[in-house]
Amino acid sequence: MTSNRRYRQRRPGRSAPSLNPKLRLLVFCEGENTEPQYIDAFRKWCRNSRVDVEIAKERGVPLTLVRAAKERKVQAEKEASKAEDDNIAYDEVWCVFDVDEHPNLSDAQQMASANGIKLAISNPCFELWLLLHFRENPGMQHRHDVQKMVVGFVSDYDKHVDFELFKVGYPAAVMRAKRLDEHASADGESGRNPTTNVYQLTESIRLK
Repeated sequence: MTSNRRYRQRRPGRSAPSLNPKLRLLVFCEGENTEPQYIDAFRKWCRNSRVDVEIAKERGVPLTLVRAAKERKVQAEKEASKAEDDNIAYDEVWCVFDVDEHPNLSDAQQMASANGIKLAISNPCFELWLLLHFRENPGMQHRHDVQKMVVGFVSDYDKHVDFELFKVGYPAAVMRAKRLDEHASADGESGRNPTTNVYQLTESIRLK
């Protein structure tokens, strides 16, 4: 549900917010390079300065990532209350991770749901989202095969993500990812390989 924070006035003692400011987002990433670099470059492309991208210090499994995001969300809410400024708190908190072979994935999803945290999950990996900028559904693939496919389009993507190479294909990537989601849901296999809902995060950054 969309927050009403954008329509609130700051409490007494604070200057009034700009007209219809963008929502404040926190994005927690599992990966150290590709995911945060892409998301940070994307939010710059959208000229959205209200997106904070963080790499979880304790990496490993989705449950750990969600727990860290929960703590950061609560911390921001406490800071907002202390400063009497609702705009310090986050309107949306996201965790970005792969299905891979992670244990306790359902536990991470339950914790996220219980704490108002959104998930951007890719199966088998984040590179599927990158690949969809250039081509259609590759079919069920192992993560290493998807990564090799991306290298065929952007040879050094794993070292540095240059969004200039992806931006032309962004609208097509959203369309392709949505189609994968719709087909998987229609078959009763939401989240199957290959699917990614990273587009929900990027569209939130772009539009909200």
